[in-house]
Amino acid sequence: MTRIAVIDAHPDPSPSRFGHALVDAYVNAASAAGHEVREVRLAGHHIPILESRKQWLEEDVPATVRPGQDAIKWAEHIVFYYPLWMGDMPALLKAFVEQAFRPNFALDYGEEGKRHMPKKLLGGRSARLIVTMGMPALFYRAYFAAHSVRSFERNILKLTGIAPVSTSLIGNVDSSEGHRKRWLKKIAAHGAAGD
Repeated sequence: MTRIAVIDAHPDPSPSRFGHALVDAYVNAASAAGHEVREVRLAGHHIPILESRKQWLEEDVPATVRPGQDAIKWAEHIVFYYPLWMGDMPALLKAFVEQAFRPNFALDYGEEGKRHMPKKLLGGRSARLIVTMGMPALFYRAYFAAHSVRSFERNILKLTGIAPVSTSLIGNVDSSEGHRKRWLKKIAAHGAAGD
């Protein structure tokens, strides 16, 4: 069985959000299939933005970020859920990633930062990105080339050694109840499979 960390990065803690139902479907199916799951919900937690390189290199990781770091370090597979906001991840997830993926956690730059290409410290883990959006997912892929999702995959996850990365892009989230039920079933199947 697989150790799975699930990061729910919808900034709105309201249980009525469809994204939280997707996370619940994944977590419940994964647990029922015998996988070990640690869930981290970012909503309602103050995660400060980084304001300088000095902060990134020298200051302690905020206490609100440590459970997420612990879950990522423990996991063999990491699931990030977030809604697409203004074509990108919400600021809350961006702040979390900047704080969590610090030197000596995600990357090793060598003594005094002398290594040109940092060593990847999160190898041996895979990931799935679950992203909801109001527009059709096909339009996001075709017209926008899924730019922000590809950037997260390449510039953060793969850069730190997390690969392979799979994606579930869920468009038209405000459409029919049948559409939502089909997606809940698909996401639950990923949870049961541990992927």
